[in-house]
Amino acid sequence: MSKIDEYVANRSKNNPNFAKLVEQESINLDVAVKVRDLRESMALSQRAFAELVGKPQSTIARIENGSMNASTKMLSEIAQATNQRLTIQFSPVV
Repeated sequence: MSKIDEYVANRSKNNPNFAKLVEQESINLDVAVKVRDLRESMALSQRAFAELVGKPQSTIARIENGSMNASTKMLSEIAQATNQRLTIQFSPVV
């Protein structure tokens, strides 16, 4: 376990709000990577991708940098516009 992982684990034990924040940021980063990977696999710029999905380029940028909590509605709209299926999965905490 890295020092940062150890720090997060210890702080999460003592602070449930911190643990929730870490979990949300982890989800945001997972979404960021998936959306960016989808956009890049389509060989589109953020601007062209935003036009395709009917959203401002700034929204795509915020999703891709992990600073936005993208709703399931937003992700569904992205999936529909790009001819993809959105899959949501629950996994046990390790």
